Amino acid sequence: MYSRLSIVMFPILLVVLIGAGMWGYLEHQEKNAILIKAENQYQRAFHDLSFHVDSLHTELGNTLALNTASQDSYKKGLINVWRITSEAQNEINQLPLTLLPFNKTEEFLANMANFSYRAALRDLGKQPLNEQEMQTLNALYQHANEISTDLRGMQSKVLANNLRWMDVETALATQKEPLDNAIIDGFQTVDKKVADYADVKWSPSVMSTYQAYDAKMLTGNDVTAEDVRQKAAKFLNIADPSAVKVVENGVGTEFESYSVTAPKDNIPDGTQMDYSHKGGELLWYSAVRDVPDTKLDIRGARDAAAEFLDTHGYSNMTAVSYDEYNNVANITFASRMNDVINFIDKVAVKVAMDNGDVTGLQATDYVYNHKERQLNSPKLSAEEAHKVLNSQMQVDHQSLALIRNDLQEEVLCHEFTGRINGGVYRIYINAETGVEEKVEHLRKEEQVASQV
Repeated sequence: MYSRLSIVMFPILLVVLIGAGMWGYLEHQEKNAILIKAENQYQRAFHDLSFHVDSLHTELGNTLALNTASQDSYKKGLINVWRITSEAQNEINQLPLTLLPFNKTEEFLANMANFSYRAALRDLGKQPLNEQEMQTLNALYQHANEISTDLRGMQSKVLANNLRWMDVETALATQKEPLDNAIIDGFQTVDKKVADYADVKWSPSVMSTYQAYDAKMLTGNDVTAEDVRQKAAKFLNIADPSAVKVVENGVGTEFESYSVTAPKDNIPDGTQMDYSHKGGELLWYSAVRDVPDTKLDIRGARDAAAEFLDTHGYSNMTAVSYDEYNNVANITFASRMNDVINFIDKVAVKVAMDNGDVTGLQATDYVYNHKERQLNSPKLSAEEAHKVLNSQMQVDHQSLALIRNDLQEEVLCHEFTGRINGGVYRIYINAETGVEEKVEHLRKEEQVASQV
């Protein structure tokens, strides 16, 4: 009996054992292939980073060697600096450095890219680089050389000692102290040096690109938690304000605010809101729920959002963009000043497409940017601005618009919406200079939502 059973079972067990061994071997091979691929990608990104920082130093030197009166050549050099810096930033993002303090170097490169981009966009004949900007350019040249030298030193160690980037990733992930790794030590040294670059004077316009909203930008008096409780209860139409819970955030910092939770649909914290500490302005509101189906069309969603905004004091708003996901419409509105659409004062509204309930409001841009503005009359007429457009474009609509251009400057533009190459586009022509400031492609839904 046992002899017969063993005769039958032995081949089966042998096949199973061989199969398990083959499966384990293939799994091991597949894992090794993935690790080798990741290692190769890290090595390529690192060596490309070293190459581009070295190229950055060379390009800065070439630009400084030019006569500043040679506007086209100088502009070309600055554009190349911006392009190479952007490449270096991209390569840093491909390396496993998320757990490693390297933010000073990343910030330095971001500011350098912004500095060169802004300078290249200027009319250098009318607005050449001033003395401080030339000093900054010289400082960038010197520091690019230092960073390049350090990276080449790290590169030599990596090649000479066959150092692996996967070891860097493992060391960072395990958070072992001290992090004894030549690559990690090298990046920490670079970042510490960059943090001490006190001779680089970034202009306010460069820094403003990365400036976060803070309380100093707001007007009005500081409000208390009780003030916010009353405001939230009124906004939500809650008769008993005691049901509203308020928590103060960031006390003593420039990011002071109040977080609010309130019951909705038998859920104690079904509604969430944030208010500014200064002025008590609503920053955002959320009452997310499942939306099972769609019963409204685009116009119906837009009208529901517009009514909500009007009810809550956001007057003279115009829908300018539209998106839809999971039966929820996301509609952005901009304020209208007489005949000018102000794209800087924006609010975004979420509308449930089953019954038109507003389930979300993002008003941060509106709170921090809304103010009285005195706009000059456009130097160019609509007819003159129209001549700047591609002659093949069929214009369906024209209006005046206030936008922020690539230099983060507020500019008055002639906005043209029209058709070309099978698509619908919104193009902004500077009403003073005639420069094409911005081009936007409009989806079909956005075209319908923005129609008055």
